[in-house]
Amino acid sequence: MSATLAPRAVVVSRRSELDELLGRHGTRAAAAYFLHQRGRDIAEVDQRHAALHQALNAVGAALPSGWRRGHVDRDDLSRFLFAREDIVITVGQDGLVANAAKYLDGQPVIGVDPEPSRNPGVLARFPAAAMAKLLPSVASGTAGTQLRAMAVATLDDGQRLAGLNEIYIGHETHQSARYVVSTPDGRRERHSSSGVLVGTGTGASGWCASVALGRGLAANLPAPQAGELCWFVREAWPSPATGAELTAGRLGAGEQLTLTSESERLVVFADGVEADHLVLAWGQRVTVGIGPRQLRLVTD
Repeated sequence: MSATLAPRAVVVSRRSELDELLGRHGTRAAAAYFLHQRGRDIAEVDQRHAALHQALNAVGAALPSGWRRGHVDRDDLSRFLFAREDIVITVGQDGLVANAAKYLDGQPVIGVDPEPSRNPGVLARFPAAAMAKLLPSVASGTAGTQLRAMAVATLDDGQRLAGLNEIYIGHETHQSARYVVSTPDGRRERHSSSGVLVGTGTGASGWCASVALGRGLAANLPAPQAGELCWFVREAWPSPATGAELTAGRLGAGEQLTLTSESERLVVFADGVEADHLVLAWGQRVTVGIGPRQLRLVTD
């Protein structure tokens, strides 16, 4: 932490479902009608909206009076400038921690879960009520933390994209993508598939887990704090020109998976945020490996 500046608490949140419905339908009555036609009650949406704002208010009230404050919506993270002395507080589901992580460089992250009865709380571990006691220990560096590995994709023109859970490479509509995959041991195979996932230990309970379980490869997933990655090819199609042998593996420190595009437009995005992506033209290469930065997750 800086010796001259008080910590800055940066609260990260996203719009509630009610906010999104009002933005789409204009009025609460129109949103209620839309939900009713689909067998849902707006009262449930109201409750979730209230829970989010109660948590945000509780976090705001717990911030020490001498601290500086910032607030950023998930959709604006790519334009927000984080400082070294920041303490980042995400208020929302586990995925919000992942959304923020790729824009950070060692700042401690506290995940606050506004709805513990609905969310698993793997990364968002704290109720808002815990903040008043927790924040001083985070500021002093005495709070417990875990370091979580992140994956990073690098294009041959130098563009980079990091992900806490996983990185997807494929066609933007998830239709067939054509590319050549190269593994760290020098093997190569031409593929036509619905894309490639490269996941971390943190992401091993999500998208990669669904692929691994379907293939009986759950034992191939890295542990949450492991400095390793796993990778899976989705629905590789064997044909006279394409293979389906190199479809899963692990990447250790210093190892990279390389894809050379044989499609005119493939995309690379991280943690399910498709709007923030890189684009590969025909013949471009992307390599994916363990990134130099890690998430510093506050645990107690």
